[in-house]
This record gives sequence, structure tokens and C-alpha cells, in this order.
Amino acid sequence: MSSTTVPHAAASGFYGAHPLVRALRLGLGASQRLWPSLGVRIAARVFGTPLPPAWLQRRHTPGPGWQHRLRAFEQTRLGLYRPTDDAGPADAPTVLLVHGWGGHAGQMLPLATALMARGLRPLLLEMPAHGRSGGGTSNLAQFTRAIGYVAARQRQDTGAGFHAVVAHSLGANALARAASQGLHAQRLVLLAPPASPVDYTRYFAQVFGLRERTRAAMQRLIESREGIVMPQFEPAAVGARIAQPTLVVHDRADRVNAFADGEAFRDAIAGARLV
Repeated sequence: MSSTTVPHAAASGFYGAHPLVRALRLGLGASQRLWPSLGVRIAARVFGTPLPPAWLQRRHTPGPGWQHRLRAFEQTRLGLYRPTDDAGPADAPTVLLVHGWGGHAGQMLPLATALMARGLRPLLLEMPAHGRSGGGTSNLAQFTRAIGYVAARQRQDTGAGFHAVVAHSLGANALARAASQGLHAQRLVLLAPPASPVDYTRYFAQVFGLRERTRAAMQRLIESREGIVMPQFEPAAVGARIAQPTLVVHDRADRVNAFADGEAFRDAIAGARLV
């Protein structure tokens, strides 16, 4: 996706509906004028805070047919949901399902149900600062590490990697990066993957009225904290190192992640198929 233009519709679709946006826009606008360094730190904090906030998403989590476990991870906790023991064979091939930014594990239930009907065993991952997991902020780099950690634990505990990993939006971007680093999974499914995290900083800056100087400083701050530069998540950087059969599913009318983003991943990953 080109970074020379910033589609306002995408920015509005991602952030615009939340009632906190107006107040945050005013606060960020004032801070970047009066105390620029503080404005950058506040912007980074807001950028890393999922909207809607996690406490509003907890009512949507999977129901009584699912076992919920919190696993320690970095300085917080990851939520994992497994079907109850009577929901199919425990030794069935496992498929990891990963939500996107501002989402929750419950969004993956229709896919989980379809997988169980086909004799597979789904595992739902809930990222830090989302749903019932711990923490107040997260980011794409942490999403990537979380997917890699859960896959490594799965291999350690069961002796087998995941049959497949299915991830949505920012989770798909993180999955592609994790796969390029040797993820233990036989197949990948990327649902509406965004091609450029840098573009998301531009969306964010447009919605919250940030100057380019503030946006660029915020990006550098996030990169320095995580020890990685954002272009390393883009299709051109990860695609050549992804060995698994990969399916990309994208909606031509997607208002947040352009259809061209899905095409970029299809083109960058050898043998990938786009639906």
C-alpha cells in the first residue's frame, strides 16, 4: 500500500467511532504544541492502547463450552481458550486463531465452530491488553512475539506444532512476521492483513491531528523500545522467508486494510493464494 496518501475513510473507520477520540485529539494537539517531547510520549501511549478498551470487550468472550487459561508472558498475561474435553478428540490437529487490534477471542468463534465440525481442535489466543488478558497497552512487535511464544509452548508441550494458524488484520501482519522467523506451523491463513504499520501511524496522526514531526518521533520511540523498525513487518521484508502454504483472504471493499495489502502479501509469499 502506498504511503504517499492517507485514506481518510480508513482512519475514520478504525478510530472515528469511539467517543474518547475527540477528547484525546484535543489533549494531543495541546501537548504537541506546549511540550513536544511529552506529546510524543502521550501519542505513543495512545497509539498502543486498543480501542475499544479491553474491559468493554470482556462480555464477548467465549462461553461455557470453552476453558480459559491465563499464561504468563513478558510483563503481562495472555488469554488462551480451548474447547472443553467433550468437544472432540483431544489429540486432534490444533489450529491457532488470532484476533486483530482492538478485537477479542470471541470474534473467532464462528471459525472455531467450523474447524471443530471438520475434526480439528481450535485454540483461541487473546493478546495483551485485549479481552480478559492482562496489560493496558500492546503493539505489533508484541503480537509477533506472543504468536511465536504460544507456538513454541505448543511444540514443547505436545511435541507437535500447529496444523495451521489463522490470524486477522494486525494479528495477520504479526503472523507473517512470526512465520518469517521460523514459526512452528504447517499452514497460514492471513485474513485482511495490513501491509504497512507505518501507514497506521499516518492514519493515527491524521485522526488525532498530529504534526508529521510528532508522528515520526512517535514511530522512532516505538521502534527503539521494541528493537525493530516498522518496515521489517512489510510483505517485501517477510514474504521471501515464509515457507508454509499460505492463504490470504481479503474483502475488496475493506474500509481499513486496502485490498491491495492482501495482494501485496500474495505476491511476496511464494505460492500464496488470494481469495
